[in-house]
Amino acid sequence: MKRKILFIVMFMLLITGCLNSNNEVNNEVNNETNDEDILVNDIDKVVDEKLKNMTIDEKIGQMMIVFYTSSKMDNTLRSALTEVMPGGFILFKDNITTYHDTLNFIKEIKATSKIPMFISIDQEGGSVQRLLSLQEDVSNIPYMKYVGDINDVNFSKEVGRVIAEELRVFGINMDFAPVIDVYSNPSNTVIGKRSFGSNSDVVSNMGLSLARGLRENGVIPVFKHFPGHGNTSVDSHEALPILDKSKEELYTLDLIPFKSAIEDNAEMIMIGHLAVPSITGDNTPASLSKKLITGLLKEEMGYSGLVITDALNMKALTNYYSQEEIYVKAIEAGVDILLMPSSSRGALKAVKDALVNGEISEDRIDESVRKILKLKYEKIEKDYNNYLPKEYLNSSEHQEILNRIIVNN
Repeated sequence: MKRKILFIVMFMLLITGCLNSNNEVNNEVNNETNDEDILVNDIDKVVDEKLKNMTIDEKIGQMMIVFYTSSKMDNTLRSALTEVMPGGFILFKDNITTYHDTLNFIKEIKATSKIPMFISIDQEGGSVQRLLSLQEDVSNIPYMKYVGDINDVNFSKEVGRVIAEELRVFGINMDFAPVIDVYSNPSNTVIGKRSFGSNSDVVSNMGLSLARGLRENGVIPVFKHFPGHGNTSVDSHEALPILDKSKEELYTLDLIPFKSAIEDNAEMIMIGHLAVPSITGDNTPASLSKKLITGLLKEEMGYSGLVITDALNMKALTNYYSQEEIYVKAIEAGVDILLMPSSSRGALKAVKDALVNGEISEDRIDESVRKILKLKYEKIEKDYNNYLPKEYLNSSEHQEILNRIIVNN
């Protein structure tokens, strides 16, 4: 009888333990779900609170990524960064010297802002990779044409990882890549081998895979150059290219990779300085065109991410517009970030004057700044001050990946 009672007691304890265990598991699952919901809500709350307490100057500053032609933090740069409070900085070869000096330079730039900054660079591969200016060895990334020739999404993603890991050594969190222009004009000298190729599906697949390799390793990809620079014959650094295509023709080739990027939740798209008269009715550059940015890209194609201009010092713009016109027209058109205004103070003043004159509303500014802040707090704040070891530069693992291109070409 005692044994029977003991058995019943043990059985009841076992059942109770299982029930408690199941409840604990259920609670953990619920807590995890709640934590994720809270995280999303917390970011929205942080962004709303930040935006509510920002001055007009601070908001406009977030809408700029600025540049400087020196590798030292001098008084000129420091005063510009602290006065204008830009949302980001773009690195060129003039900013890149030794590992230690470049790293310290970037850390000093970051230290001027209370809000995380986009530390950006053009690191595409081939002829456009600023990191090659480093005095120490770094991986030499091939032209994307050769990645497109291999046409392997896993390999393209690995190339994206190589790029991201070497950028993260310096705390760089944004890359103006991939180029998703479809190379369809042999006379095109500005794109050429920078493109993954002439097949829109290959360009889409390789571009999205490279972007995932960047994104999953802490670097925000920027898809460029909308609505497609691959069929032009004029270099927008020197003059304004005219894209002589109908909207229907664009949809059958040039816009295919951008549509794919939008469906893949692209964080940022760069607008090219090229005219599409069939859509605008004139030679307004895409980067200043409301019909192309707000009408085509946002409303018709459904893009809700950030829009950034190509560099604003290019002659495709400066040959035809004043700097003040460029800044105001770009924002009116739907641009969120001005890349490389010739004068950050001048840009700040021009946009403030446009607010006073009623050309731009504060709601329009808030719309851009809210998206900018949200991307920063979602994607870059966590690892903002985490730097990968120097050993990632030109590592044997990276070389093993890139050597596949040499073998296959």
